[in-house]
Amino acid sequence: MNVTIDKFSGFCWGVVRTVQIAEDQLAETRANRNVYVLGNIIHNPKEIERLESKGLRTISVDDFPRLANSGAKVIIRAHGEPPATYRKAWENGIEIVDATCPVVTKLQERVRKFWDQGYQIVIFGKHDHAEVLGVRGVVQDQCVVVTSVEEAMNNVALNRKTVLFSQTTMDRPTFVAVRDTLKTRISELVVDTLEDIATEFHAKDTICGQVSGRESQLAKFAAQNDVILFVAGHASSNGKVLYNVAKAANPRTYFIERAEEIDPEWLRDVTSVGISGATSTPQWYMEEVRELIVTNYE
Repeated sequence: MNVTIDKFSGFCWGVVRTVQIAEDQLAETRANRNVYVLGNIIHNPKEIERLESKGLRTISVDDFPRLANSGAKVIIRAHGEPPATYRKAWENGIEIVDATCPVVTKLQERVRKFWDQGYQIVIFGKHDHAEVLGVRGVVQDQCVVVTSVEEAMNNVALNRKTVLFSQTTMDRPTFVAVRDTLKTRISELVVDTLEDIATEFHAKDTICGQVSGRESQLAKFAAQNDVILFVAGHASSNGKVLYNVAKAANPRTYFIERAEEIDPEWLRDVTSVGISGATSTPQWYMEEVRELIVTNYE
């Protein structure tokens, strides 16, 4: 059995940056100065467990009063936070270490700019996703969040000047469908292009290029193997998007969060297995999955 790992899978640079910030803070922090992160640092339980073993603790904003003036450091994860979180930290004397992905920071800035100009803000994304919660907070929740063309048609005011953004990890085909539908019905529609950072991030819109840019390559990789094991956290939005890309190219694609979920029947009479993952899937864990297959199923 030939078992290969998709060379384009694994952490995106934004996740690499966030994890490195967490590790640096853990290394620098004295024993009496705890390091915390607001919510799961990334949507992958194996990487969370690894960082927790080094001393990282996961909290919520509700824990701020308990940590008030204790000298604690609190990391803002890659998904970002609304302005209210920073105010609460300041009120409680908590030091913030901001590890928000720069693409998410730029998204928040652009949303605020158009909101200040009186535009109706439409976000293609998941209403309660951490990244969208941050964007909603920037505009005091005065925005419309949609996940489909139908929701856009039912919930977006068609007689207002409007700007369309996307959560950075959503799927491009549905975004394009929402965009094209609104274009035919709203006379003044802006689809934000992040032009001022296009050179740096290769961005055509606010969908992260490190998600959408992998789609064609992932489909090719999936088609080249008998079976695909897609390794990602169940809470990972980009994991779900990329898994569906692989599944469309190869029906024998299976989503696993942990190696223990592998069904031996998936690998019966198989000559090639491909392993891929989300932008929040650590390379070291995909290597562990490969080793388990090679050791137990060949």
